[in-house]
Amino acid sequence: MTLLDQDGVRVTVDGPVATVTLCRAEKRNAQTFATWRALAAAGRALPGTVRVAVLTAEGPSFSAGLDRRAFTPDGLPGEPSFAELARLDDASLDEVIAGYQEAFTWWRRNDIVTVASVRGHAIGAGFQLALACDLRVCADDVEFAMRETSLGLVPDLGGTSPLVALVGYARALEMCATGRSVRAEEADRVGLANLVVPAADLESATADLVAALLAPPRDAVVETKALLRSAVDADPDAQRAAERAAQARRLRDLLGTED
Repeated sequence: MTLLDQDGVRVTVDGPVATVTLCRAEKRNAQTFATWRALAAAGRALPGTVRVAVLTAEGPSFSAGLDRRAFTPDGLPGEPSFAELARLDDASLDEVIAGYQEAFTWWRRNDIVTVASVRGHAIGAGFQLALACDLRVCADDVEFAMRETSLGLVPDLGGTSPLVALVGYARALEMCATGRSVRAEEADRVGLANLVVPAADLESATADLVAALLAPPRDAVVETKALLRSAVDADPDAQRAAERAAQARRLRDLLGTED
């Protein structure tokens, strides 16, 4: 079932699996503000039966980042230019950027597990979109890079937190400040990639991971994801209490007893 097909984003649902596809292959899946609105709409439209969402892309590149027209004086057609955005007051500009960020935030919600299936370029906004997902299966031709600083900007689409969590502060700073490319072997070694496979095997490897994620009972995965997400910042005593509460809910659910 096709749930959405607009502005370079197509969403299909097959039982418990949703597939979100970037489909501007002729532009290396460069993103526009309209792309971000469509991605945000995709998150809102997913039915409650979906357990796993796969993010993929048509063509040889996952996403080359923000459409270069955004950086021209006229900006993207029908959209505010960067110059117009810069003239907004603080509250208005904050609201605009928050709206863009919505495309990158729903992927971490606890009721689904999200998997980015990444080949070729994942640059800037493309890198941040891959980082938005819980897991990343990468082809051996992958190339990650955070190029925002070379443009005088910062990565502002939710990518800083997962990047630091995955590779650590010092390595994240070095990657962002230099804008250098991170290729498959390094991505695998430093934890950006959960799995690296030959490009020809990317689709089948992603499907195998999805099948494994669907094997356990849904509520156990949901509770575990919530625990792992809270573990980074939680006080150890609070985290253990959360584990106890979650386990109590699972035991009662499995045994059919009342609270």
